[in-house]
Amino acid sequence: MPYDDQYQHETLMSNCECLLFDVDDTLYSRSSGLSEACTRNIEEYMSTELGLEKNEIPQLNRILYKEYGTSMAGLKAIGYDFDDDEYHSFVHGRLQYENLKPDPFLRNLLHSLPIRKVIFSNADKTHVSKVLSKLGLEDCFEQVICFETLNPKNTTPDREFNTNYASSNNEHGGGSIFPKTPIVCKPFEDAFQQAFKLANINPSRTVFFDDSTRNIETGKRMGLRTVLVGTSNQTTGADHALESIHNIKEALPDLFTASKEPKFNIHAGKVGIETSVTA
Repeated sequence: MPYDDQYQHETLMSNCECLLFDVDDTLYSRSSGLSEACTRNIEEYMSTELGLEKNEIPQLNRILYKEYGTSMAGLKAIGYDFDDDEYHSFVHGRLQYENLKPDPFLRNLLHSLPIRKVIFSNADKTHVSKVLSKLGLEDCFEQVICFETLNPKNTTPDREFNTNYASSNNEHGGGSIFPKTPIVCKPFEDAFQQAFKLANINPSRTVFFDDSTRNIETGKRMGLRTVLVGTSNQTTGADHALESIHNIKEALPDLFTASKEPKFNIHAGKVGIETSVTA
């Protein structure tokens, strides 16, 4: 590693104040099957509840997920109106959470880090709570930012930094513009801005862990130190790439040695799910 890069790496790690984590396919392996089951539930919802043609659903769902970060955001963008809670209950309520097992290794790893830790997920609060509970990680995070946090009911989202449109730039050089979505979610910049505000995060002193390359790219643009989880192949915007979240210590040893004393108090007991915007 060149001296300048090494110095920058050590400085960033020694000044790290917060670790920002995605949940699904980041805190647990994709081999759990939850992501595939979630996709099946979404496609069933599109068929039974929204009346879309079954043979068109898989391709449409892939396009919406790719362009908007979540299928829900895409469906709202193209004009479908449905209840958020009912959608989440249909998509997540039937998942086999028993596929997730307690992860004492990750729990001990997180507790060994004297650094503030925050969840940043597009999922609803019930799903996030169930996942953290099944993994045994309820008390590992100071705060949870989730769908309800970013999209509070009866409140107009702060759109000062709104970038909720999708521009397709595929391998064929496309440039089609998709409709805006009313949903605030990763990978759009306003979701990151809201997360920074809600959790009082300084992005230049925060390390962000996510399995989505688009989320990682946005995080990097927003000034975060980024770690792509689920692959060892480093992609655009990723400062580091980990096959598993269990590899944090090997990939980022300075996180474990830079600070001997905690800079923030970690709340004891179960994590509280943040559900409203605070000033």
